[in-house]
Amino acid sequence: MEHFNTKRSISEWIDNFGFNQYTPIQSKTIPLALKGRNIIARSATGTGKTLAYLIPLLNSINVNNPNIQAVITAPTRELAQQIYSVASSYRKFESDIKIRLVIGGVDRLKEIDALQHSLPHVVIGTPGRIKDLFLKEKVLRVEKAKCFVVDEADMTLEFGFLDDVDAICGRMDHDLQMMVFSATIPQSLIPFLKKYLSNAITIESDEDSVFAPDIDYQLINCRGRDYNEVLVSVLSGINPYVCLIFANTRKQASLTAAMLRNKGEKVVEIHGGLEARQRNTALKQLTSGSTKYIVASDIAARGIDVPEISHVISLGFPMEIEYFIHRAGRTGRAGSHGVCITLYNDSDHNTINQLKNRGIRFVEGQYRNGAFKPVRQKGNGLSKTDAMRIEISKTLPKNKDKIKPGYKRKRKAMVDKIMRSKKRAYIQSKIKQQRVERYKSAQRQKREEAQ
Repeated sequence: MEHFNTKRSISEWIDNFGFNQYTPIQSKTIPLALKGRNIIARSATGTGKTLAYLIPLLNSINVNNPNIQAVITAPTRELAQQIYSVASSYRKFESDIKIRLVIGGVDRLKEIDALQHSLPHVVIGTPGRIKDLFLKEKVLRVEKAKCFVVDEADMTLEFGFLDDVDAICGRMDHDLQMMVFSATIPQSLIPFLKKYLSNAITIESDEDSVFAPDIDYQLINCRGRDYNEVLVSVLSGINPYVCLIFANTRKQASLTAAMLRNKGEKVVEIHGGLEARQRNTALKQLTSGSTKYIVASDIAARGIDVPEISHVISLGFPMEIEYFIHRAGRTGRAGSHGVCITLYNDSDHNTINQLKNRGIRFVEGQYRNGAFKPVRQKGNGLSKTDAMRIEISKTLPKNKDKIKPGYKRKRKAMVDKIMRSKKRAYIQSKIKQQRVERYKSAQRQKREEAQ
């Protein structure tokens, strides 16, 4: 396997992972990053972004230089800890390298004291904590670092941490190598990219695990029932190795985790409503492999790196369609088979159609008697459009006289005109319904988050 002329210790580290080839995002990014180029890389969750920047970054570290040489930011503690775990495995091959995790939830005074006595070569942490120790406490001297990585930039932006990243980068050298990795590139991220990465190379990874053929996409209509009630019937029909359950709110995540615990299941609960001690306990449970079920919110799930996830269950569709893409991408990795199950309500049909248009093939059904039963097609097998045309045709007056030339064409035109009118009315009603549902959902989520 090619090592891109990296140091011997890096080559040995790569071989230790045991994979035979690089992922597309890695093969495109690593050679350019090794040359010191600024990079904007877009790639979905689970495509190997972490090693894509860690390999060139760690290769550039001079262990004889006592200063901070590289900084990596992540929007959540969980993700920062996952990156730190991967980076720390390099110590087996380069014992002199110093890598430090800088996140909230640790003893502040002890951290300040440790940094005053010795600086790490690589800093990995959350933007707010790094900014605080750098600009306020003035003990984390990152201004001379030569490499800066922003991981999960879209999430960093969405949760208001990009200003912290901006404050840090604004105090660093102009020849700083910047690498930004993100699953999506929202328009509101563009000003930051133009400010710091005007000469960057943009890398688009074509791979997207959500469209992998080895993932089954199942839809379960709740028909007004509570998500947890339907979830119980689903869990009775699957036997997951690890099942990742997504909730749209912290409250829903807590209720679902509590329900599973009451049934005697071992559950890891990860979302923004947990205290630091609870998060650390949850991550230890994840790494020990002692749990079967993980209940998480979308932001916390970015910090979960469990390759054995066999099932992903969504308790409703998320507000942003891209989040569903990332949810599904947690399973079906490395050639394994995955199952993505989504519990939905009638108000979600617009989202379902959008995902179908993006190439996802859903199978709708219900879990009964411990098994998934697809919904059988009712009636004569006609599509809804064809059936509607027949019904409209029946309502039109019949020509009792001798059929005149052009009669069938005129009749078809009348049917088409009525169809267009009905379709417009249907679309308008659906748009109105979706607006109302989205408004109600947003208001409900705000209330739950405020509790």
